[in-house]
Amino acid sequence: MGDAREAAAATDPVRWLRLFSRSGGEVLRANPYDNGRSQTMSFSAQDVKKLRDMTGAGMMDCKKAMEESGGDMEKAVDILRAKGAARAAKRAERAANQGFIGSYVHFDGKTAVLVELNCETDFVANTADFRALAKDLALHIASAAPLAVSSADLPADVVERERHVYEEQVKEEGKPAAIAGKIVEGKMQKFFKENTLLAQPFVKDPDKTIEELVTEVAGRTGEKISVGRFARLRVGER
Repeated sequence: MGDAREAAAATDPVRWLRLFSRSGGEVLRANPYDNGRSQTMSFSAQDVKKLRDMTGAGMMDCKKAMEESGGDMEKAVDILRAKGAARAAKRAERAANQGFIGSYVHFDGKTAVLVELNCETDFVANTADFRALAKDLALHIASAAPLAVSSADLPADVVERERHVYEEQVKEEGKPAAIAGKIVEGKMQKFFKENTLLAQPFVKDPDKTIEELVTEVAGRTGEKISVGRFARLRVGER
């Protein structure tokens, strides 16, 4: 009878959570078909729920990540992010022709942003998760003022002007020719990170980049998600 309940719970997150929570939530059969063999885990049902709240991943995926990490929450998050990135890579060639335009106007009425966020289907475009991402991106752009979506989208004259400035700096500092090129390249990479949307740390969670944020939501929706374009207006700026 117990095995039957556990087998059913394996496909039902709510029943699974209740089952996992019995006896303090510290012991659960690792496999409902393991013929009664049990193992003690170093995490509880509440840990699994917390991981799900943090990442938006499915309950069983969170349980597996906690098992794989040995109960280490940070490692479990990394495991889920890696899996989400892998899935997103497989979706990279798909067409993303649907989407939603997120908007943000600062409370002082002097900064406004429109951002086009694309996905594969109108169904996903209408989900709360996708639209929340679009609004978060608009808020981030208003705050961080990126110049382009990615380094590939930066105007060539802007890139060359920046590179020229760094080359002159290196000359003024008298750096050896053998390392001057590497120093300039390092400065350029820092410039890209600070001024392109996907490479910037998310203003609401600086531990992740915008690209990682988009990848996480793509993993939850099961579709390719990409930032199409954005426009940022600020009174007095051109």
